[in-house]
Amino acid sequence: MATKKSADMNLVAVTAAIASEIGANPKQVAAAIELLQDGNTIPFIARYRKEVTGGLDEIALRAIEDLLEKATALAARKATVLNTIDGLGLLTAALSKQIESCEDLTTLEAIYLPFKPKRRTRATIAKERGLQPLADLLLSQKKIGQSKNDVLAKFIDAAKEVPDAEAALQGAMDIVAEAWSEDVEIKTWMNDQASRHGRITSQVKRGKKDAAAEKFELYTDHQESASRIPSHRLLAMLRGEAEGMLKVGVALDDDDMLRRVKPKLIHNRDFEFHDALVKAAEDCYTRLLLPATGNTVLQSLKEKADEEAINVFGKNLRELLMAAPAGPRVTIGIDPGFRTGCKVAVIDATGKYLANRTIYPTAPKNDTEGASKTLMEMIQKHGVELIAIGNGTASRETDAFVGEVIKKNKLPITKVMVSEAGASIYSASELAGKEFPDLDITVRGAISIARRLQDPLAELVKSDPKSIGVGQYQHDVNQTKLRKCLDRTVESCVNQVGVDLNMASVPLLSHVAGIGPKLAENIVEYRDANGRFRNRSELTKVAKLGKKAFEQAAGFLRIRGGDQPLDESAVHPECYSVVSTMAKKLGADAKSLVGNATLSQKIRPEDFVNDRFGVPTITDIISELAKPGRDPRSEFRAVKFDDKVNDMKDLKNGMILEGVITNVTHFGAFVDLGVHQDGLIHISQLADKYVSDPSDVVAVGDVVKVKVMEVDMARKRIAVTRKF
Repeated sequence: MATKKSADMNLVAVTAAIASEIGANPKQVAAAIELLQDGNTIPFIARYRKEVTGGLDEIALRAIEDLLEKATALAARKATVLNTIDGLGLLTAALSKQIESCEDLTTLEAIYLPFKPKRRTRATIAKERGLQPLADLLLSQKKIGQSKNDVLAKFIDAAKEVPDAEAALQGAMDIVAEAWSEDVEIKTWMNDQASRHGRITSQVKRGKKDAAAEKFELYTDHQESASRIPSHRLLAMLRGEAEGMLKVGVALDDDDMLRRVKPKLIHNRDFEFHDALVKAAEDCYTRLLLPATGNTVLQSLKEKADEEAINVFGKNLRELLMAAPAGPRVTIGIDPGFRTGCKVAVIDATGKYLANRTIYPTAPKNDTEGASKTLMEMIQKHGVELIAIGNGTASRETDAFVGEVIKKNKLPITKVMVSEAGASIYSASELAGKEFPDLDITVRGAISIARRLQDPLAELVKSDPKSIGVGQYQHDVNQTKLRKCLDRTVESCVNQVGVDLNMASVPLLSHVAGIGPKLAENIVEYRDANGRFRNRSELTKVAKLGKKAFEQAAGFLRIRGGDQPLDESAVHPECYSVVSTMAKKLGADAKSLVGNATLSQKIRPEDFVNDRFGVPTITDIISELAKPGRDPRSEFRAVKFDDKVNDMKDLKNGMILEGVITNVTHFGAFVDLGVHQDGLIHISQLADKYVSDPSDVVAVGDVVKVKVMEVDMARKRIAVTRKF
C-alpha cells in the first residue's frame, strides 16, 4: 500500500514570496495573514489594525488574501498529484522534489499530465498492442547495430492488430509523439514562443458570413499579435466564437517552428530510425503541440483579459456606488413611459414611500394639463425638493415636461436624470415584493429611481451589480472572479461610507464587515420589534450577533441622536476610553469633543499612544472627532442636458453638450447626452495628452463637456470628443 504523500504549505516561504510580490515587509504580511486567519475582515483590518499591519491598505490586504488563497490551492493540488502518482507506484524522489518545488499550477499540471488517466488516443491504442518497448527504443535514440526490419519483426502480431512492420513503426511513433508532447520543457518553450511571436486569428465560420458581419464585422477575417492584443478585442472574438459565428485560434510560423523544434527532440542523426523520428516530430508538432499550445495561450490571454475587464468593472462600480448623494430631501421619482404613462412616486427624506400617481404628459395622450395639475398637487402636499427622472424610454420628453412645470410655477426644485440600469430587475425581485407587496412593479421602479438620487449606494446594493451595466464584456468573463470582485467592491464602499443602523435595509447591512445576510435580517427584526437602537452596545442583544461580529461591524455602523455621541462617528467602541482620556487632559467631557474641530486641534497624537493604539489610530480618532461620521463622497451636482437636444436626430456635428459618463472601458468612455443612446469618447479623444488608461482621466458619474464629431443614425452610434 502506498504511503500518503503531502505537500504542506511552507507559510514562512509563502509569506516571504507574497511580501516580495506586493513590495511589503514580511512582518507586515505575516501579521495580515494571522489577522485574516483569525476571522478578521479586510475593512476592519485596514481601518482599525493599522499598527499591527504597519498600515497596509485594502488593496494590499486583498492582494495578500488572493495570493494566500492561491498558495493554499497550489499546496492542496500538489498533495493530490503526489498521492495519485504514488498510488500508481511511479513516484520517484526526483519527481517528488520536482512537484514540491513547483511554483505555479500550470507547470504542476504539465508535470502531472503523463500520469493522468487518458481517453483512448493513438498512443494508448499502440501501448495496448504491446508497442511501448519499441517506442522506448526510439526515444532512447541509441544505435542498435541491426537492421530496422529485424527490430520491427519482433513486434508484428496479427492477434494484436499489428499486421506488419509499418504498423508497428507507426504505432511506436504515435507513442513517441505523445511522449514528446507531454515533455514539460518542450511545452513551456512552445507556450513562450506562441505568447511572444504568435498571432491570434479570427475567421468567420462557413454559412455565418451575414450574421457575423452584422455583429462582429471587425473580426470576420482578422489577426493580430498575441503579445499586444487588447483585452476587449480578444473578448469580442471569443464572444463571436461562443455564439457560433467565428473560429478563434493561434497561428505561428510553422516552418520556422518545426525547424527549431526538431533539434530539441532529435539528437542523433546516426540513429537507424532517424527518418521515422523526423516524421514523428512533425506529427507531434502539428497534431499535438500546436493545438495544445493554442489552447494554453488562448486560455492564458483569456484569463488576463478577464482580469482586466473585471478590474474595469470594479472601478466603474466603485465610482457609481460612491456617486454623490443628493441627501435626505423629499423626492419624487418618475419612471417615464408613453402608452402606459409615467409612474410618479414620492418618498420622504428618509426614503420612506408616501404616495404614487400615474400621469400622461407624453404621446399618445399628451395630457400635459392634467399631468401638471397632478404633479403640482404632489409637490405641494409633500414639500418636494428633488425630482428624479429615469433615463429610459420617454425620459427626455418627460424631462422637458417637468422642466416646464418647474419653470412655469417658479419652483425651487432640482430635477435630475437618473440611470435606470438594474432598476427593473430590483423592482421585480423578491426583496422589492417584500418591501412593497401591494405596489405595481413600475411604481416600485419609480421609488427606486427616487432613492437612487437620495443615496445611490444604499439603493444600488439591492440590485445585482452585473445588471447595472458599467462593465466591459461582464457576461463573458469568469463569473466566479467577477462576483468576488463585485462583492469586494460593494463591501469596500459600504464600509468606507458607513451605515446608519436605524435606517439601513437588509441588503445594505449585509455588506457591513462581520454582518452578512442572516445577521442583517436579525438586526432589522430586532429594530422592528424594539424600535431604534439607542447605542452600539445594544447590538449585542441581537440574536446570534456575538463578540467577533460586534468587533468587526461596530465601527462602521452609525447611530444618529443616540445615547453615545461617539456612536455617530467612525471611532470604534474599543477606543472610547482613549477619547475619555483626551477629554480629561483638555479639561472637558468626551461629548464636548465630538464635532469640535477647535478642541481636536489641541490634541497631540503622541500624548495618547499606549501598548494597544499607536499614532495612526490616534490620528484617525482625532480626525473623526473634528468631523464625526463625515461622508467621503463628493458634493452632489446635477448634469444639465441641452433642452433642444432630445433625440439622436437633434444632434449636429460640432455641437458642444454637457453629459455624464456612464461607463469606462479600455478603449474609451461612454457618455449620456440625454438622447437615449450613449456617445463614445474614444481613448484618443479623451484629452489633449496621450492617455493609456481612460480611467486615469474620467470616471463613471463625471459630468463632462463634449463636442459631437459624428452621428451614425443607421448603426445608432455617436462619436464625441473632449478635444476642442
